[in-house]
Amino acid sequence: KKIKPNEIYNLAAQSHVRISFDIPEFTAKTNAIGVLNLLQAFKNESPKSRFYQASSSEMFGRSVDKDGFQRETTPLEPTSPYGCSKVFAYNLVKHYRYAYKLFACNGILFNHESPRRSENFVTRKVTLSLAKIKNGYQDKLILGNLEAQRDWGYAKDYVEAMWLMLQQDKPDDYVIATGQTHTIRELVEIA
Repeated sequence: KKIKPNEIYNLAAQSHVRISFDIPEFTAKTNAIGVLNLLQAFKNESPKSRFYQASSSEMFGRSVDKDGFQRETTPLEPTSPYGCSKVFAYNLVKHYRYAYKLFACNGILFNHESPRRSENFVTRKVTLSLAKIKNGYQDKLILGNLEAQRDWGYAKDYVEAMWLMLQQDKPDDYVIATGQTHTIRELVEIA
């Protein structure tokens, strides 16, 4: 029996920017070719479904609009294999939406955090290290650039935004962010 879901959410990715430099081919296969395979299955097997693709703010790279923000119309200029793979997937979704009249959306998400975040991401590295320091299992916390800035949101809110995208009358691409940036130093100071 063929499954015909109402909604398809692709959240799968090799999602660590720094690691994408170590394994660029795997990153491209997972983040771009994997999306191509999903879109083909969507088109051929369940074209009445609605499709969500988890895109990334890393697609913008250093590209910022004159007002200091990044939005759906900001030029995409990725600065990592991860960002490049996400741009490829983003463009595939747009192509399938227009060429095959599919309901396919890109959610361009800025950083979204939860307790499930793996410890190779800075937020979990900080919280886990501080707990280890407090309990005497670790002496210090070592971080890279403390002035690096991120827009951090709460993952649960971002998941609701994903769902809302697929509830619209027409498919489109959306940026999901808090609109506020904070440095790694600020994260450490409040933790």
